[in-house]
Amino acid sequence: MIAYPNCKINLGLHILEKRADGYHNLETIFYPISLSDILEIIENKNPENSPSFPLSTSGLPIQGNISSNLCVKAYKLLKKDFPKMPWVRVHIHKIIPIGAGLGGGSSNGAFALKMYNELFDLKIPQEKLLEYAAVLGSDCPFFILNKPCYATGRGEMLNEISLDLSGYKFVVVNPGIYINTGDAFRDIVPAIPEQRLTAIIQAPVADWKELLVNDFERSIFRKFPEVAAVKQQLYNAGAVYASMSGSGSTVFGIFKKEIPVQLSFPENYFVKELNN
Repeated sequence: MIAYPNCKINLGLHILEKRADGYHNLETIFYPISLSDILEIIENKNPENSPSFPLSTSGLPIQGNISSNLCVKAYKLLKKDFPKMPWVRVHIHKIIPIGAGLGGGSSNGAFALKMYNELFDLKIPQEKLLEYAAVLGSDCPFFILNKPCYATGRGEMLNEISLDLSGYKFVVVNPGIYINTGDAFRDIVPAIPEQRLTAIIQAPVADWKELLVNDFERSIFRKFPEVAAVKQQLYNAGAVYASMSGSGSTVFGIFKKEIPVQLSFPENYFVKELNN
């Protein structure tokens, strides 16, 4: 079975307060875009001749131990409740930049849950899949729904919203700068905004530039001016709206489809134009 786990962008991101458990309550709009990895899962008919978990990768290098990969964690999570699940082989072709605020790893984990469910006819309802996904990570439940959502809590509490940006194209730019999410949160002073995102998102896209804010941008742009420069170049090229996604370092621009986009970034930058 082959699937194409897509990524997301954050349309606005407010850090509201720090919680007693050390996490932060936030609000954001998750919006799916078509930049995707390729994920293949097949039954492993000869597990005795395989490593403990046969996971192979291609494309962008994936750091870390196999045991920390969310596709592996998703399998082990289901195996506890469905011990008769067959063994599997997993291959990930990585296209989505890693650790970049796009949720690529979370998407892989959530899609793996859905694929195991379908491949082995586990008959897990969506509500339960959402619970499993929340165990994997805060962003994972979104990719079970994979529709525009207003997210609160740690990002796992989701409400679908009506938001259609299919009349626009997206340009996604990653300058190859790794930003530690924990460090990014430590630089944030939580605050309740005057306007919540559910109200702001109702405004025309042309008005978002003055209204729709990612709270991480201020500190990230100060530390990494290259990221701020990406956003400015997207606006210079005619973006209707541009913002950093998540805690960065990816920046996206939303453009009218009829406008040709002329950009000039260093060769090592990841740049992708998408007709969503």
